Amino acid sequence: MKSVKPILPLKGLKKIEIELPSSKSLTQRALICASLAEGKSQLVNPLISEDTLLLKDALVATNIEVKVVEEEKLWEIKGSFPPLLSGVKVYLGNNGTGSRFFLSYACLGKGSFIDIYGKPRLHERPVKHLVEALRKLNAKIECLEKEGYFPIRVKSNVLRSENIVLPGDVSSQFVSSLLLIGPYLPNGVEILIEGPFFSRPYVEITLEVMKEFGVEVYAEERYFKVSPGRYKPSVYEVEADASSSSYFLGLPLILGEGEVVVKNYNYFSKQGDTKFIEFIKKMGACVEPLYPKGVRVAFKGRPKAVELDLKDTPDLFPTMCVLGAVAEGKTILKGAPHLRFKETDRIKAMVTELQKIGVNAQELPDGAVIEGTQDFQPAEIETYDDHRIAMSFALLGLKTGKIKIINPECVTKSFPDFWEYLEALYG
Repeated sequence: MKSVKPILPLKGLKKIEIELPSSKSLTQRALICASLAEGKSQLVNPLISEDTLLLKDALVATNIEVKVVEEEKLWEIKGSFPPLLSGVKVYLGNNGTGSRFFLSYACLGKGSFIDIYGKPRLHERPVKHLVEALRKLNAKIECLEKEGYFPIRVKSNVLRSENIVLPGDVSSQFVSSLLLIGPYLPNGVEILIEGPFFSRPYVEITLEVMKEFGVEVYAEERYFKVSPGRYKPSVYEVEADASSSSYFLGLPLILGEGEVVVKNYNYFSKQGDTKFIEFIKKMGACVEPLYPKGVRVAFKGRPKAVELDLKDTPDLFPTMCVLGAVAEGKTILKGAPHLRFKETDRIKAMVTELQKIGVNAQELPDGAVIEGTQDFQPAEIETYDDHRIAMSFALLGLKTGKIKIINPECVTKSFPDFWEYLEALYG
């Protein structure tokens, strides 16, 4: 039986100052680079969450050594090349990013084979375009149940360099996955993007992490060229997660008053979800960058409805949905059809649960239309094993006091201490 967590109303938020967990996206990219860099690297302040631990354990299964130094908040990683494929099975849960990165990484391996599998939802998330690209690079990949989907067996083989063409409207993770292994191909790799290019900022942070490990990538708007080379062992400090920060930076707007300071926020980060700052400014928030790090958000009143294109920031969709639910007017969120292939169909899930609490919300093929209200109904919120749905509706629960979250444990995927952070708000 799934657990249920009631969210009590929060009265009188005035000012809070917090430090938030590190970036899941950056941690996973750095894990791949450090594992391929021959020698010892350090990840400082890595995110400790379900997804990052699953990827770490998968890499360890390929003969990578990881020492966790808890008191110093770092992972010491002894990388090696090539990865060892020893006939084991690795489990990646519903870690879409990690499973796609690991698939390309495993194709560099030597030995016998490795099997990659996860939760049933992971097996429903398509990877056809990535599989086809890797096969073009001479990877031996066998889809064990359904073509173009996990579970997948990767067999040892010698890869070659080819020019790769990928659609830009499927998943930027495919682009990042191929870029990450590019230096280890005989002549590198060239990637051309066709059509609309969704979530490009996630590719930008991949390039940034690669650079920190000594690999420069030539990049144009729709073209990337990785020259052959090797990652260098590095000390890499992981900055605060912009996606996770959005829940707390949005609190003053949800509650109608208050001030929040996130002390370790990088206002100038290349993480795409720093666009949240721009979005809440449009809704009426007062935002101030702090130096050398941090951001202050203050607000009083009722937020204004907005129309936003989330093409590059799909992970902000749940947060923007609940902000739209309390805003004055009709909020239109669009441009992100790839939301339907996340941990769940996030468009359908968010609209369904908003309607459950009395919000007039309608699905769009690529987003949602949400009519703000001040009259919310009590409801138990189904999270669909999706961490971002749980956390976004928890914010709304702080305002209404009428929300219960089913399966609150799903937040461990990206923010294991989320409920402790929420409890601390009550003082």
